Parts: sequence; structure tokens; C-alpha cells
Amino acid sequence: MGTARQTALYACHQKAGARFVDFGGWDMPVQYTGTLVEHAAVRNEGGIFDVSHMGEVVVRGSEAIEALNRLITNDLNRIGDGRAQYTVLCKPDGGIVDDLIIYRVSETELFLCVNASNREKDFNWIQKHLTGNAEATDESDEWSQIALQGPIASGLLAQVIGDPALAEMRPFRFVDRQWNGHMLRIATTGYTGSGGFEIYLPNTAAPALWEALLEAGSPLGLIPAGLGARDTLRLEKGYCLYGNDIDETTSPLEAGLQWVVRLEKDQFMGADALRAQKESGIHRKLVGFMLEGRGIARAHCPIFVGEEKIGTVTSGNMSPMLKKAIGMAYVSVEHSAPGSQIEVEIRGRKVAAVVQTLPFL
Repeated sequence: MGTARQTALYACHQKAGARFVDFGGWDMPVQYTGTLVEHAAVRNEGGIFDVSHMGEVVVRGSEAIEALNRLITNDLNRIGDGRAQYTVLCKPDGGIVDDLIIYRVSETELFLCVNASNREKDFNWIQKHLTGNAEATDESDEWSQIALQGPIASGLLAQVIGDPALAEMRPFRFVDRQWNGHMLRIATTGYTGSGGFEIYLPNTAAPALWEALLEAGSPLGLIPAGLGARDTLRLEKGYCLYGNDIDETTSPLEAGLQWVVRLEKDQFMGADALRAQKESGIHRKLVGFMLEGRGIARAHCPIFVGEEKIGTVTSGNMSPMLKKAIGMAYVSVEHSAPGSQIEVEIRGRKVAAVVQTLPFL
């Protein structure tokens, strides 16, 4: 597999018969038994993912909250310790540097999960722009991350860790627990829309927890799931993928992420540009669509109304649950209303589609 990096769980994936792909410089399992089977398991029972390629950055200091608040669109003062918040980092022009989850450990410590492909970029950006008494540390190499997702996840993790309270945790909370002599950071966050946990833990502890979860969960329907299912699961829920649906050329207002933009808070990076954009109105919008004809729309496929190109596909695939080809795209605001008729050009052929409200499920 060349010079691609391997996570601490690589041997576990080999044992399970995974097929690997190079993803952002990492050898990652794209599937085990098959994307459709793995997708269905997460929706109906449970799936376990290795997402150790993600990055972890910690911001510490007496002014950690104030300092990071000046770099993100959301407001960390809206959450207390032990809670998580989804947000974005923006450039001064409102373009998205990355989307991320911030875990508020205390008033002086924040734990950030950033996209794998943006790990170095995000760390450098945060380090460069932090002001006041706050310091960023890239701890990515110290952590593995296991995502346990699906209806059986809460009861299963509570059983394996030996803590019934884990089954009662509300979304976007986290706790630190000891297991086999290791500290686990257990968060009720995820990227599938089926509920569950993301578990941060030392690399040395990851294989044992992976195997313990599979041993206890297999009789309940738990199976390992790869990046293929992760992508179809997030698409059904309309979750953005950085590099496809959002990037430095898109703003959170265009991407439908206005719910994580707190324009009323004190000045933050990109605030002036986003306020101006809200005042003048956006010209394009990220929407969902469903094909009415045959085919699967992939990223970069052009979208038309008549002979006029009105947008471009950013993500597309077959929905295993809906049995329909779905996707997301930026289209001109005039054609963004749910129910709007559009055509997607797939390999030189225009296929009828209709704009859908997100999420699809």
C-alpha cells in the first residue's frame, strides 16, 4: 500500500477481511462484507468504524474559550463542560477552513476533532490565529478513535464498559471513563445519523476495545463497517463532507449551516463577510436531490434547467434505505426550492431529478 499510514487497528481489519483504500494518506478499510450490508447493519442493529485517521487538537489556557470563540462561527459559551458542539472555522472572506466538533472539557481545556485531510492545515490555522492566554497542541498521533453506531450501540457500550449510565447519555455529551487501565473519552456524537458513540482512546488500548465490542455485539448484529458505508450513511442524512460539499470556496450560509453561525456574538473570523452575505442574500444553496431516471450522479456532474447550467453535484450515491439515487449539489437560489425540477448530466446524458428537503431520511 505504498507509504500510506496505518492505524492501530490495521491488524484487526486484516483479520476481518477488509478491503483497503488510500484515504488522505492512510490505509483505511472501505468495506468488509459489503457497503450495502454494512449500511443496513448500522441503520438496523449496529456497526463499528475505525476513524483513527481523524485529527485531535487540544486548546488549553485561562482564555481558551474566548480565544477559540474568535476563530469559530458557533459560540462555546452556549454549552457547559461535558458537552460537544459542531461548528466551522472560517477564513476572513467566509470560506470554510474546516468543520469540526469541539468538546468542552473545562473552562481552560477544549478538545477538538478535525477532519483527517485537514489535520495539519487546521492546527497551523488555529495556532497562527490564537490570541490571549491559550495554546494549541496537536495530539492526533496519541489517539485512536472508534465509532460505535446504531440502535444497539448504547446498551452494548454500557455492557462492555460496565457503566449503565452510558446508555442514558443524551446526544452531544461526553464523559471520561477508565477501562482496562486506560482512559476513554466517550462521546455521543457520530456521522451516521443512527445514534451511538465516538470513543477516543490511546492507540495501545484500541485493538482490545475493538475486539471486546465485536465479541459482545456480534450476537446482536454488530459488524465492522468501512468508509463506503460511512459515506452512504452520512449522505442519507445530508451531512456535509469536507472537500466535496464544503471547502474554502463555500460559506456556511450557502451550505445550509447557518444554524452553527452565531452572528450576534462578539467578533469572530469571517463575521463581517458572513454578515454582509446574509444582508445581501446568497446566490447559491446546497440542496438535496433525487434522480427520477436511471443512473447515479457523482461529484462534479453539471445540473441544468433547460439549457441553463444552474449548479454542480457535490456528492451522490445510491441510497440503500430509499433504493433511489440521491445527491447533494449547489444550485442557484431560484431553483433551490423543494420540488423544483432539474436535470443532472451523467456521462453526457441528462437525467431528470427533483430537489429534496434534507435530510433524505
